[in-house]
Amino acid sequence: MLKSARKKETDPEGRMPLVEHLRELRNRLAKALVAIVVVTIVAAFFYKNIIEFFTDPVLKSVGCEASFAELAKREDGTCARIVLNGLLTPFTLALKVSLMAGVVVSSPIWLYQLWAFVAPGLHKAEKKYSLAFVAAGFPLFLAGGFFAYKTLPTMAKVLLEFSPANLDNQLPLDDLLDLITRMVVVFGLAFELPLLLVMLNLGGVITGKRMAGWWRAMIMGITIFAAVATPSTDPLTMMALAVPIWVLYFVATAISLLNDRRKAQRDAMGPADDEASDLDLTPEAVGEIEPVSTPPALPEQSDSGGTKRLNGYDDVT
Repeated sequence: MLKSARKKETDPEGRMPLVEHLRELRNRLAKALVAIVVVTIVAAFFYKNIIEFFTDPVLKSVGCEASFAELAKREDGTCARIVLNGLLTPFTLALKVSLMAGVVVSSPIWLYQLWAFVAPGLHKAEKKYSLAFVAAGFPLFLAGGFFAYKTLPTMAKVLLEFSPANLDNQLPLDDLLDLITRMVVVFGLAFELPLLLVMLNLGGVITGKRMAGWWRAMIMGITIFAAVATPSTDPLTMMALAVPIWVLYFVATAISLLNDRRKAQRDAMGPADDEASDLDLTPEAVGEIEPVSTPPALPEQSDSGGTKRLNGYDDVT
């Protein structure tokens, strides 16, 4: 049985020896791995449905419904077929898809294990901000992945239009899934940009006023990113990605401005009960040096002090 080390702690501040921390880390990692393995095994029974979920939009956009012989007689339209290369490819692809599904679907469990290990060392305010970041970051990443999923068919159709005439297009399934994964990750991270800016603001790295001054450059940069990430001639597809990121950037700027105002009010009231006060390490000028008298070097030199001495020594010596 894996027993949590935190049940044995008696320190009111939650401190534990190094051995207890290592035991706690082992237990958390074991629970996270068990969750990933269980979800991966379940996903292995549905890996074909998972693959169809990602490839059906592409097939509906550029799939070849007729045979290549019939398509060669036509002058309009360019299509493609999704294929598998190699004897072991179906098996390795099933393992990869199942493992990816296991990691993604079980993310709430292993993220909670990570949070449960780190949380006891955080202040009350840090716990609140961490939970807020997780609660906001996961939906933002899903929103970015959703936009990638919706723009992929249009992107595939535009890219296949560069194919020379009378040539067949075959899309290896493993390469197509890798491309979909990269697009989902890139779009998801792009939607995390406002959250990153808010984190930097809470950490005191940038201010909301500075973020507000960047709005022209940010709009231009986001537009260029949307144009590169969606290689389509349709401006609506590009704007469908750029506009949400614009809105999220201005929302992050507003949150940062409010946080700067609240921080200024909090600094005026002083630190919280669980926070250390700021130390003033500014060097100050040294005042006038007060002279100190030098003690006598020889016993004979101190006879004038009123102490009775015998041969240069007092009676105690």
